[in-house]
Amino acid sequence: MAMIPEEVIEQVRSQVNIVDVVSQYVQLTQSGKNLFGLCPFHEERTPSFSVSEDKQIFHCFSCGRGGNVFKFLMELENLTFPEAVRKVADLQNIHLDEKYASDGNQQSKRENSVAFQLMDIHEQAVTLYHHILVNTELGQPALEYLKHRGLTDETIEKYHLGFAPGQRLLKPFFDEKKTDFQLLRKSGLFSENDNGDLYDRFVDRVMFPIRNDNGKTVAFSGRLLSKQPDLPKYLNSPETEIFNKRKVLFNLDSARLSIRKNEPAILLEGFMDVISADQAGIHSGIASMGTSLTDEQVYDISRITNEVVVSYDGDTPGQKAIKRAIDSFANNSKIAVKIVTVPDNLDPDEFIRQRGTDQFMELVKHAASPIDFELNYLKKQYNLESEVDSGNYISEALTVIAKEASPITRDLYLNKVASEFNVSKELLSSRLETLTATNQRQQSHDDNNYQPNIAVAPMNRSEQVSRKWNLIQFAEARLLNRMLHDHDIWLKVQGIENFAFVDEEFQMLYLLSEGYFTKFDEYNVATMSSFITENALQSLLVEIDSLDLAGDSTDSEIDDYVNLIINRAPVIDKIANKRQELQEAVTIGDVQRQRQLTIEIVQLEQKKQAGKHV
Repeated sequence: MAMIPEEVIEQVRSQVNIVDVVSQYVQLTQSGKNLFGLCPFHEERTPSFSVSEDKQIFHCFSCGRGGNVFKFLMELENLTFPEAVRKVADLQNIHLDEKYASDGNQQSKRENSVAFQLMDIHEQAVTLYHHILVNTELGQPALEYLKHRGLTDETIEKYHLGFAPGQRLLKPFFDEKKTDFQLLRKSGLFSENDNGDLYDRFVDRVMFPIRNDNGKTVAFSGRLLSKQPDLPKYLNSPETEIFNKRKVLFNLDSARLSIRKNEPAILLEGFMDVISADQAGIHSGIASMGTSLTDEQVYDISRITNEVVVSYDGDTPGQKAIKRAIDSFANNSKIAVKIVTVPDNLDPDEFIRQRGTDQFMELVKHAASPIDFELNYLKKQYNLESEVDSGNYISEALTVIAKEASPITRDLYLNKVASEFNVSKELLSSRLETLTATNQRQQSHDDNNYQPNIAVAPMNRSEQVSRKWNLIQFAEARLLNRMLHDHDIWLKVQGIENFAFVDEEFQMLYLLSEGYFTKFDEYNVATMSSFITENALQSLLVEIDSLDLAGDSTDSEIDDYVNLIINRAPVIDKIANKRQELQEAVTIGDVQRQRQLTIEIVQLEQKKQAGKHV
């Protein structure tokens, strides 16, 4: 593949707004000059992920990642640089020659990775299962089942639904392709007998492909077509290198765009609920892998929206699952949660098919608050004709109301309970105040002792930031910032004989900047970022550019930075080395050497002070 010319890269970058791209993955809020949101690269409660629309860069003040729009997609979707350029071009309908599709070396390396090969195996399985469903007699019963459930051909095609027949076909399919045996073992698509032979895990099941955030198939969920009491109705892939059920939300890759267009995320209980809702025009439906929502899934939802509607089945297990979901959101996010209780014990799929999209959206429109749901849920647990049960209900109801942050809302619900049971509000208020105070103390303790419990992709040591710069590095960062943004200062420093930055990374950025200015007359951090391939250097460039330097620079400011770098830095290094030698002399008891080193250190300190101007 041909390398993408620099002018083509800059043409693509300059025609896209980084905010439009990032907003598809992160919920951003304006704060001052920049927009902020929860970082998509690590778990956090307080937004530290910043996007500068003026500079067209992103920067996380917590984990240190930063760069332009290409770097964002490369980090988030594990793309090569050419793939990121092509994806940005596609977003803006910019024609890009096919010869620039990928970097051959990087693409080859990625395609040889185990994760890539496992995803490729899953995509091949999707193709086979789908073909069996729609094109063969073996798949006819499964196709009729899906049609009976109200799915159209278009929907079946969109979700690439398939069928794994009783006749095991997947293993022979891959054997014919001579697919590596160990890869097949790791895929989760096969079971293994005592002899070490592999056989299809999914048999006589309608197949639902499970995609990750990037739209790549990483697992399957299979529903039994015929009732078999000794087998589970639904069978999911086991966890593999590419699939962790705690981190996956069904349909999030497709629903994200609708959710970012201010549609509420609708959390549904089953895959068919999501698919049926999508077919009916409700495109923001997602589902967890089972009814127990995990911390990881809650965090993924909170990154892209601040509102979620939970609509599980109307039966008792579904209502219990809603209660668990409310607790998960309350403990792990500040998302506004509303609850849809589907009437007549129907699940959302059945309700939509029987009564239509409009009536379901009316349920969404009038969704209940978590407090309303929990109070109604509690009532079903007690015989309210009994004074004992009524007292127990009131006690638990006060515990629920105490969780509400708003004093006004707490008072409204307190009035409601007092009136409903003809109990003194003053009596209830005293108890409520105690419970509220306890909750607030606990919340403060939790916030102060919060430890992320979600696994994130590790960064290389060189990429871990926030940086703790020493005096020299701080001066180098400020000087390089001034040089990049003011070409007169660039020329002045460049004219200093034998000038070099002390820190290796700053010096490397300086050298890369020299190459940049041979091609461009003016500095642009987003453009410059495209010229840097190392993650650590890209992050350093963004961090330097993010320094808040007040006003214009002065000659004395620049002279002070240069003096510190040229004259004081070597002395500081010598002092550090001498102190290390002194420590060694103390360890071995060499008194004479200790005296000599102490004298040298004092002399160097005097020399450092004599040249101190910063």
